[in-house]
Amino acid sequence: MQQGDATSPVLAAYLDEIRPDGHDDLVENPVDGGPRLRDRWAALVGVEDVSPSDLAAAQLRVGRLVDDSGITYNDTADASSESASSTQSGARWELDVVPTVVSAPDWDRLEAGMLQRSRILDAVLTDLYGERTLIRRGLLPPEIVFRHRGYLRAAHGITIPGPHQLFFHAADIARCTDGEFRVLSDRTQAPSGAGYALADRSIVARAVPAVFGRVAPRPASTYVGAMRVALVEVAPAAAENPLVVVLSPGVWSETAFDQAHLASVLGFPLVESADLVVRDGALWMRSLGTLRRVDVVVRRVDDDYVDPLDLRPESRLGVVGLLEVARRGAVTVVNTIGSGVLENAALFGRLPELGRALLGEEPLLDSVPAFWAGDPQGLSHIVSRIGSLVVYAIGSHESVVGPALSMRERDELVRRIGADPTGWAARAIPDLATSPVGPVGHRRHDAAVLPRPVGIRLFDVAGRRGYTPMTGGLAQVLVTDPPSEPMATTAAKDVWVLAERRVRSDQPDVSSVVDAPRPMGGRRPRVIDSVSTPRVLDDLYWMGRYGERAEATARLLVAANQMVRDHRGETPFGAQARSDTDAALAVVLDAVTSVTATAPGFRAATTRSDLLAEFRSLTVRTRRTGSLAHAVAALQTCARAVRDQLGEDTWAVFNRLDTALAECGASPVSDEAGLWSTQSRVVGSMLAVAGLSAESMVHDPGWFLMDTGKRIERALQITALLAETVGTARPPAVEQAVLGAVLNAADSSVTYRRRYRGAPEVGAVAELVLFDGGNPRSVIHSVERAAVNLASLPGSTGTSRTDRALERIVATLRRVDPSDLEDVDATGTRSEFDDVVRSVHTDLLDLSESITAAHLTLPGGTQPLWGRGGGRVLS
Repeated sequence: MQQGDATSPVLAAYLDEIRPDGHDDLVENPVDGGPRLRDRWAALVGVEDVSPSDLAAAQLRVGRLVDDSGITYNDTADASSESASSTQSGARWELDVVPTVVSAPDWDRLEAGMLQRSRILDAVLTDLYGERTLIRRGLLPPEIVFRHRGYLRAAHGITIPGPHQLFFHAADIARCTDGEFRVLSDRTQAPSGAGYALADRSIVARAVPAVFGRVAPRPASTYVGAMRVALVEVAPAAAENPLVVVLSPGVWSETAFDQAHLASVLGFPLVESADLVVRDGALWMRSLGTLRRVDVVVRRVDDDYVDPLDLRPESRLGVVGLLEVARRGAVTVVNTIGSGVLENAALFGRLPELGRALLGEEPLLDSVPAFWAGDPQGLSHIVSRIGSLVVYAIGSHESVVGPALSMRERDELVRRIGADPTGWAARAIPDLATSPVGPVGHRRHDAAVLPRPVGIRLFDVAGRRGYTPMTGGLAQVLVTDPPSEPMATTAAKDVWVLAERRVRSDQPDVSSVVDAPRPMGGRRPRVIDSVSTPRVLDDLYWMGRYGERAEATARLLVAANQMVRDHRGETPFGAQARSDTDAALAVVLDAVTSVTATAPGFRAATTRSDLLAEFRSLTVRTRRTGSLAHAVAALQTCARAVRDQLGEDTWAVFNRLDTALAECGASPVSDEAGLWSTQSRVVGSMLAVAGLSAESMVHDPGWFLMDTGKRIERALQITALLAETVGTARPPAVEQAVLGAVLNAADSSVTYRRRYRGAPEVGAVAELVLFDGGNPRSVIHSVERAAVNLASLPGSTGTSRTDRALERIVATLRRVDPSDLEDVDATGTRSEFDDVVRSVHTDLLDLSESITAAHLTLPGGTQPLWGRGGGRVLS
């Protein structure tokens, strides 16, 4: 695509779809000059033509980077998915490689308008929860305020330190067909998207480094520094070293990634309601039996859910007593509780008037027209044009899109509005300009770039010297046909703000950051050694257990499928006489069913096809408890809950894991080789996760408990397998084949061959996988590592229930002579062997329960989680 060249195939397809009566951001079409690129796009497009294949390759790189980074929008699991676990576990975050370009003059106008709008909204918020002069002077009808669902009477008296009560502000804006930007809505309650915007910039910069370097857009990351300074500034005056936390609704929140990524780049703990408690007039964070005082809460929970005592009693997302602590000034909550009142559609249309009254300024950034039915002119406009408006019931979350209504439905809505006019407001549906959108945004495969409406969410944060904006923001491809509320989107886009002068994009643009001096002698955020609340520790513990369970299950399946591949018969089960090979395979398959607790399992298989179908189910069916995919999904659920503590490389491994399981699930049932390959790929991925955990995570209390979970699960898997395979004596040929499978499943076959000569024997196998402290796969090694980890936890005494459980296990293992385990009684059972492994297995379960009681349970015995764990008890 060349400037002034209409023959480019990319530009030609684009021009065919531009509305002649509209405005397009890429191309201008003067009457006498023909279509040509706007100046702001020249640096991006460059002098060379860009082919559809170039854009497709770049978009593919973006998609891979998004998946490797684990960026998601909706963490709610797809109930219809049976084939694989997924890091996404819901809607994948779609990011367009084609950015939205904003010229320096356009950005100057947007920035000035955004900052002015924040000052107006801040003044309104301060007044509504303060002196209410706007209501007394008649500038704001009381019905607009008091009937809105966002107005919280319980929030009166709550203020935050500093000159601004509106701390975070986001505004959705878009260019309309007249070429002007207009505000579509304000986000003032718990604005989301800043974390996505920062992640998007990183992805696009890595996907198209040459283009990014040539354009050199202004950096967005300076906003992070401004946020950190501002959050420390709003801490209560008595806080010398403020502790700031980010309060999340939890892993199932639609924007869980956004919350976790923002907490990670800020360097503040990500917490949930179960991590916090009000005591002695202050807010505290639980931490391994102790409490740490919290000074600032960045809330991502809707304001009416933050305190079940004063607000919604059914809420499980808030903290009991938080409002009273905030009212006393002992903690600062941002955004200010009750700030959702500013999202009122009835207030939206009055902001220009309020700006003149409060600041004496004309609006620098226009809004889409809005009307309140409580005003006679507004009511008349709404009734006469209801088919072109979005109508809102200001006392609830109800919104109605006028163009989607039938005539009968419009008449009914008009009747409702007429019966209660002060409870309704409306906004016009804007006619939006278009902007270049890549394949992921327009969802067509026959064109590289097409014109589509694009909106931008702008962000700013309040500091002592005023509001500081993010340079750029989060752009979104909007769906305007059919219209909806809120507007549907198909993809996100990075926003590139051009600089008037070229600056290196990897250097801070200090002109856009408020370099405010720190108050109170330069207060700095308190250094937190680790986040060790019961919830976080629980997730890390079960992350260790499920990671090991997934690896052990995959190894067991691999060991079994090796025997199936060597087996020439249809099924090893049946009433007819069986060969040694049949008998050995039957033992191993029964062990797989028992250890994974997936009965009836292979016993129901009557043909080889049935055997392969069961292997496939145990590999890819996420909703089948005990399957490999189920363990992987549970692992990733725990990981998402603590994702602010995990490196980006971990999510790249999870993405490869998801890809392997998804490909296997989508392959033909007859693809036997693909099934076996997938199981081996899972083993490799789990080893990568284990390596990253061991070498990249700080060895703090959370890591000690995660590694303890791993060791306990490994020992449980080994003892369960031994009980099902070695406890009963069998003919020598059968026993040797079974023991070989056990060694493979325990990842100890190479060590056995190096240490022992000849076929596997019970005593030697038991010595290697039960008693050999030098074998990292042995039970005693796992138990001893768990003991070291638990002794490293703060408050360890050596006399607890946990310590006693460890001592019992070690004593049982050390008092046994491996040669005695080979003895067989009259019934053909190795009674002592069976007693040892089952006793150790039971004590391991008791050890896990004692750890939960001591470190992972909230006061009163209440588990903070939904029950991710659950050991298997041998029958």
